[in-house]
Amino acid sequence: MQVSKSIGISLLWIVGFVLVCAGISNNDPYLVPLRGTGNLLLVVASAAVVLLLVRRTGWRRRTLAGRLLVILWCLPPLAVLAAHGVFELRKHRVLRTEPVLARSLGQHFIVGYRSFDEVAPLVEKGFIAGIYVTGRNVAGRTADALKTEIAALQARRGAAGLPPLMVATDQEGGIVSHLVPPLTRLPALASLADLAPDERKAKAEEFGRIHGRELASLGINLNLAPVLDLRPDARHDRLDFNTLINQRAISADPAKVSAVAGAYIHGLESAGVSATVKHFPGLGRVRADTHHFDADLDTPVGELDATDWRPFRDVLSTTGARLMVGHVAVSALDPGRPASHSKVVVDGLLRKTWNYQGIVMTDDLVMGAIYQHDVCTAVVEALNAGVDLLLVAYDGLQFYRLFACATDAAARGELDAAMLHDSETRLGRALLID
Repeated sequence: MQVSKSIGISLLWIVGFVLVCAGISNNDPYLVPLRGTGNLLLVVASAAVVLLLVRRTGWRRRTLAGRLLVILWCLPPLAVLAAHGVFELRKHRVLRTEPVLARSLGQHFIVGYRSFDEVAPLVEKGFIAGIYVTGRNVAGRTADALKTEIAALQARRGAAGLPPLMVATDQEGGIVSHLVPPLTRLPALASLADLAPDERKAKAEEFGRIHGRELASLGINLNLAPVLDLRPDARHDRLDFNTLINQRAISADPAKVSAVAGAYIHGLESAGVSATVKHFPGLGRVRADTHHFDADLDTPVGELDATDWRPFRDVLSTTGARLMVGHVAVSALDPGRPASHSKVVVDGLLRKTWNYQGIVMTDDLVMGAIYQHDVCTAVVEALNAGVDLLLVAYDGLQFYRLFACATDAAARGELDAAMLHDSETRLGRALLID
């Protein structure tokens, strides 16, 4: 009995410390599932344990260790409250940003959201250029409900005299089909790679038209697809829980990737939906999952140019696609700095060497390869590198932190005015094309 009691008390100490840490870190993207109902359960559990501990032996008769244990279990709700207070203060500060600055910086952000009320103020005040919709926005809802919601946000945009929202999603086909249901489930583009050339082109265009028509019918005008990463050798990385590029890549053959992706994009564009090719500089050779870990691409530039980068150059030169830059560092160009905020990669390689003057956007900045480091540095360096759009997809509430990083940098004079001007020109041109 004594052993069981000791184990129980030890567990109470351990769990109590864990819950305090969870409360303190409540604003962290990794703890998104804890928000809302999770926080309520945490508070209820803490109160129940405190009540149980006090009722068992009272307060006066408890030892110092016992009193400290009771105090420990009082802390999780206070930690949650403090974290929420920090978030609300940051949100209040951001929403008070001077309107001209808000719209100037806001044109560079695309943000995911969980409810209409959460995102509406950002939409109508020009704090963002676009929204990102995914499975959470259609769960338990009809396509018409999402269509009505997007239309309402666009109406608020128009009433405020602002450009139309970019409305983005991930609808690649295969395992990444975030709006299925209610939209049609299509196979991955990889299923077309080994068809005869004419059939392959026709099928890929058809896939693009189907995606395009269905997305456009909802008011979505930007698809974050197709994937141009080369398929890696067959292997299983036990730490790759999210990227799963071996299931998403079209082929290991650059020519086949270019052919399938190019045809798909033409089909998508015929329906009025823009494509976004990803994830430059390529994930096919990378073992680490950038959702959680840093990743380096150690291959020589000459080899990359002839293989992994060939589909990007082919497709960007023949379509109006945007380009998503991932959080992989190219060791030969800018070691240790993810390409998504590397001026050497974005301004040097893409803009000057490749002469690509289209829209460049980051992969989701709420990913471990960025967020576990100095996310403010990433935001400022990305804007100064000539990145046009910063994606905040998984946890849209992180927008307030990232936007505060940008406004603080502007106040310190750390943003490159020439780069921002060029980016504004590209974004304006893209809106006219759309």
